[in-house]
Amino acid sequence: MTGDWRTDRIGAALRGENPTVLRRLESGFAVIGDVQFLPGYSVFLVDDPGVQRLSDLPRGKRLSFLSDMDRLGEAVERACLRLDPGFRRVNLEILGNTDPFLHAHVWPRYEWEPAELVGRPVWLYPPDRWSDERFRLGPRHDALREAIRSELDQLGATPGSRRSTS
Repeated sequence: MTGDWRTDRIGAALRGENPTVLRRLESGFAVIGDVQFLPGYSVFLVDDPGVQRLSDLPRGKRLSFLSDMDRLGEAVERACLRLDPGFRRVNLEILGNTDPFLHAHVWPRYEWEPAELVGRPVWLYPPDRWSDERFRLGPRHDALREAIRSELDQLGATPGSRRSTS
């Protein structure tokens, strides 16, 4: 591995060096988030680090990106619904304010979240949630990773699907 994969998440995924990759999909990579204070948090990364916004993609690739984002969102929803009775819904966000490459956040939301945050954007969670070691991705999330992978595979195996699950 060359350097820290976090400095080039897409390049590391393309080289097979990004340990957060769950599956390669048609237009990018389904990855599990570095932090898991909302278990199942995932991100869909476009497969071209030069693409900064959705409108940079030609129409066909743009629709493929949105379809793959939806597939990851549904996989997270199905996995989290199975693993946690407090699961409520999934929020999908394409923001692009910090990282200069196209990506979509997939946030599972739960009934057990603090009352003052459950109906609010995830970005309003206190800063310690993003840096506290208790929420760092680790081996304790292996079953969650596998559940999302399994759901991605099932969703990609529908009749007539052109989606890749390699």
